Amino acid sequence: MGKTRSELREKIMIILYQIDIYKDRNIKYDVDKIIKENIEVENEFVKNMVYGVITYKDELDNIANSLMKEWTIDRIDKSGAAILRLALYELKYEDTPEVVVINEAIELAKKYSDESVRKIINAVLDKYINN
Repeated sequence: MGKTRSELREKIMIILYQIDIYKDRNIKYDVDKIIKENIEVENEFVKNMVYGVITYKDELDNIANSLMKEWTIDRIDKSGAAILRLALYELKYEDTPEVVVINEAIELAKKYSDESVRKIINAVLDKYINN
């Protein structure tokens, strides 16, 4: 049986997190290989979202930074940053309902980030959809 979109978003977040770690440590990586290591069956949604976030990372970071007070995306933990980038990408470039994107992001943040990061993610996404 296939994975739910929620489970796939969690995989995407983990993939984005791994890529961020590799970049920080100047470790060479292959995006397709990282995707294959994390998901048994090839999935277009996962591939499109991962490549979308990678492609628009600077733009997504600029959006996030413009909506944060006294914070930048670089200051929140890597899992929180991955969740925020994923959610902003999905809000901006996909047709997923806003309420679904925000709910999924908050659920991931509850699992992978602390309360302060969850609040930042929630505030940024709320500001984004209300602008």
